[in-house]
Amino acid sequence: QVQLIESGGGLVQAGGSLKLSCVTSGRTDESYAMNWFRRAPGKEREFVAAISWSGMATHYADSVRGRFTISRDDAKNAMYLQMNNLKTEDTAVYLCAAKLAPRFTVAITSDMDYWGKGTQVTVSS
Repeated sequence: QVQLIESGGGLVQAGGSLKLSCVTSGRTDESYAMNWFRRAPGKEREFVAAISWSGMATHYADSVRGRFTISRDDAKNAMYLQMNNLKTEDTAVYLCAAKLAPRFTVAITSDMDYWGKGTQVTVSS
């Protein structure tokens, strides 16, 4: 079992920045690809970004590419999402998720093995 806890959400003005964190605990000795998703009010959950266990492979949704950066620090059992130039349409609950996967593989899927509960990001105009 793996537990995921997100933090770093908050209220920010459009054009501002936030950095989200996702700390893992439990069976962290296995190889997990990790993703960020988000769920906006009245909308379905959508993929945001993915990173391989190695950290060498990443993938982004078109809507955030060039503005968001995903990274991980396995020494701290943590994954991050640096969000710059935030827009009002980025307002959502952001969730991290993990999936057992080979070390250099990103998991471009919503069929993840473990999920966090999310952290709220609100971008005001």
